[in-house]
Amino acid sequence: MRLGIDNLQYSKFKALRGARIGLCANFSSCNSSLQTTISVFSQSKHVKLRALFAPEHGLHGALQDQVTAKDFYDKSRKTAVYSLYSKSLANEDKIRKQIDCLVIDLQDIGARYYTFLWSAMLMIEQMERLEKKVFILDRPNPLNGRKVQGPVLEKDHISFVGLYPIPIRHGMTIGELCTMITREMWCQATVEVISMKGWSRDLTFPDTGQKWTIPSPNMPFYSTASVYPGMCLLEGTNVSEGRGTTRPFELFGAPWIDAGLLTEVLQKKSIPGVVFRPAYFIPTFNKYAGKLCQGSQLYVINEKGFDPIATGLEIISTIRYLYLKKFTWRKPPYEFEKKRMPFDILIGNSWVREAIENNDSIQVIRKQWQDGLKQFKNRRRKYLLYE
Repeated sequence: MRLGIDNLQYSKFKALRGARIGLCANFSSCNSSLQTTISVFSQSKHVKLRALFAPEHGLHGALQDQVTAKDFYDKSRKTAVYSLYSKSLANEDKIRKQIDCLVIDLQDIGARYYTFLWSAMLMIEQMERLEKKVFILDRPNPLNGRKVQGPVLEKDHISFVGLYPIPIRHGMTIGELCTMITREMWCQATVEVISMKGWSRDLTFPDTGQKWTIPSPNMPFYSTASVYPGMCLLEGTNVSEGRGTTRPFELFGAPWIDAGLLTEVLQKKSIPGVVFRPAYFIPTFNKYAGKLCQGSQLYVINEKGFDPIATGLEIISTIRYLYLKKFTWRKPPYEFEKKRMPFDILIGNSWVREAIENNDSIQVIRKQWQDGLKQFKNRRRKYLLYE
């Protein structure tokens, strides 16, 4: 299998010859030999690297979530580095003079609220204004390219964890998604995807034979990514999603939870594809830092039958039911949003939260988003690049 960066190298950078390049990437963006795309570009005699653009977590992928970063000058590469996770994009007058085209190489996780996708799209919109071409070096959707799950984002809940109406689990590569969004927004940017070779839609990341490179501090393993589309919803509550532990999004709990009781109740629900065990943990940062939390650890035992979004909602609904006086929804601000509830911008609407408060079953809630999901599946078909 060859990644987009591999195919670009194989062509000896034919598409980029003679151009001054801006590269949107971080240190998890690697070729199949684990050489970073940043190093590949810096060391190639065929590439004139003039600027770097870093998504959330910074160029080195070391910053924790929601930590803004400043622009800086990389002395070793003699290259300006612009942060895309801030209140504004790079100064357009500066980069208009610095680059001729932009290359994007980011590892998306396959979930709408992973911000790398939206940094890429904001850069594409900026390149449209500057009349610069965009190349996207494609990468696998680690969760596979078939399954599409969760509600489609409603337009009145747009934020930096969702700038376009897509479902939580979209089943597309970053190249496919950026192409679809660009065309459907009537954006005039010229976008060219440098495709992968040997990837098919049925493959999850372990099937690809590629090595997992940590795209952000709380995405250490493929198993983290597999549960993230549902467990990230806990960020919209006062329940710890396991940040500050070695198993973020797989561990969850709070000081006021009884690990044995919660795990017993969750197990009795027989949620497809998963099992739980009682867990105790002390987060080193984030929610309940330094305090003993009780909860559960989530294990995916059958990926084919697993729906991470429905599972995340079952967990939230169960904890709320068991601990009604302790459970609360997180209040804004969150991800640059100051008014809407964090859970609402994550799930993409307000009605799911209201249905949980009304004690509606998750099965009933799921049925309500199926029509929107079908419409999205039909829309995305013409943008799929792989079988």
